[in-house]
Amino acid sequence: MDRFPHRTELRRAREESAQEEQPGRLTKVARSLRRGEPRQAREERRPEERSGRLVTVLDPTSVASEAYRTLRTNLLYSFVDTPPKVIILTSPSPGEGKSTICANLGVVLAQAAKRVLLLDCDFRKPVLHEIFGLGNLQGAMNVLIEGRSLQEVWKEPVEGLKVLPVGPVPLNPAEIFGTRRFSEFLAGVREGFDYVLVDTSPIGVVSDPIILATQGDGVLLVLDAQGTRKESVRQAMRSLETVGANVLGIVMNNSKIHKGGYYHYGDTYK
Repeated sequence: MDRFPHRTELRRAREESAQEEQPGRLTKVARSLRRGEPRQAREERRPEERSGRLVTVLDPTSVASEAYRTLRTNLLYSFVDTPPKVIILTSPSPGEGKSTICANLGVVLAQAAKRVLLLDCDFRKPVLHEIFGLGNLQGAMNVLIEGRSLQEVWKEPVEGLKVLPVGPVPLNPAEIFGTRRFSEFLAGVREGFDYVLVDTSPIGVVSDPIILATQGDGVLLVLDAQGTRKESVRQAMRSLETVGANVLGIVMNNSKIHKGGYYHYGDTYK
């Protein structure tokens, strides 16, 4: 029995996406992190402002961009024998910057001549397309439901970097991630890229990232240095450990400026 939404539901979702779609572009230099800004304000920021988070494109010589390159180095050289190809990015709670980290990490990996796919699996609140100033009319759901090819729906905003938005938002994301069709889809993109970065929902909100964590090679857990509570991190780690997920490390977002810059890539949380 097919567990995906009916095609009529997909058509309705596509029509709604078309009405809401606002074509955008990268128009100004802005920090990807706004230190001291309340989390709720970051979550409610208008779509046209989200392109300012792409600091590795807008301000490649900044401290923040250098910190992303340091994160890239950790991924490239800390796992030489068994490098992770499919990496799940999640966070304990909403508004902690996982999509921003995902987008900028994808850019710096592509700048290192890696073939990179950014796969938006935050089916409930997708924003990757907004960060790159792209539309969300077509995406992963069109591939999964309609059998469209990846080449038909992905975008390449940066050389070597493909972005696959969600497309029409489904009603039952958790069921989709648990199907054989999605597993086969993920296996297919694994073979075509050096890195597949998967942006997913926060762990403390829904079960989606836990399901995806069992299908990826590793997880990067993104924290807000100013807002994430220790108990939320412990709960997130317990959830990941329960399913045997391989936590590659933690990325500290929105941290105060020290010698290490805006971000910190650390060991697995204890």
